[in-house]
Amino acid sequence: MTSHEIRAGIELPAIRTPFLLDTQDGQQLVAELAMPIDGKPVATLICLHPLPTHGGFMDSHVIRKAANRLPYLANVAVLRFNTRGTESPQGKSTGEFTGGDLERFDVAAAVDWAVAQALPNRWLLGWSFGTELALKYGADKDIEGAILLSPPLHRTSQPELERWNHTSKPLVGLIPEFDDYLVPEEAAKAFSILSNFEQIDVAGAKHLWVGEDSVARVLNEIVRTVAPGAYPLPKSADF
Repeated sequence: MTSHEIRAGIELPAIRTPFLLDTQDGQQLVAELAMPIDGKPVATLICLHPLPTHGGFMDSHVIRKAANRLPYLANVAVLRFNTRGTESPQGKSTGEFTGGDLERFDVAAAVDWAVAQALPNRWLLGWSFGTELALKYGADKDIEGAILLSPPLHRTSQPELERWNHTSKPLVGLIPEFDDYLVPEEAAKAFSILSNFEQIDVAGAKHLWVGEDSVARVLNEIVRTVAPGAYPLPKSADF
């Protein structure tokens, strides 16, 4: 084995399986499951990508890097997919973007598939628009909780937020200091109605989490939440 520094473009060993997710309303979503090489994950991330009308897709860099690194470094399975009408280098899902409405079927399909595959310790991981889908549709799903990267809170209503207070599922929000939509002080006020919300303010970060320092911080906070035995992540790996 050779030791490799963890850098932006690294893709660590994993079992990567592309497939199609079928939704209840008849759409087919391009998807991929990245699994630890021994096939025994300790946790599962179900990833919900940023806004497709602004370039978001399953290959958006933080989600791609989670799939590239976490199966190997933390024994975490990563399920990512293109919501309806979204195209990425992996392919294009059927259907059309509906602004977060019919995407409820996309979230349900991904969670139901993960449950059917007996993937353990399931968490939603939303980024920007993906946090809206997590907050709007995740409270009643068979998941442990949700991690929110740069939540804008543009589409989530207060009743949808308050629904989480009727569950024991935790929400963890990573709020960039220089976010374009919701900075830490505003986030603290907006999420104050939640009884089980942990806010993590990230100094110097921006909405898109550009740069290896930002990505490493995000992935470490994810692992601290879903697979604490693997925290902190190493800065190099042998393979």
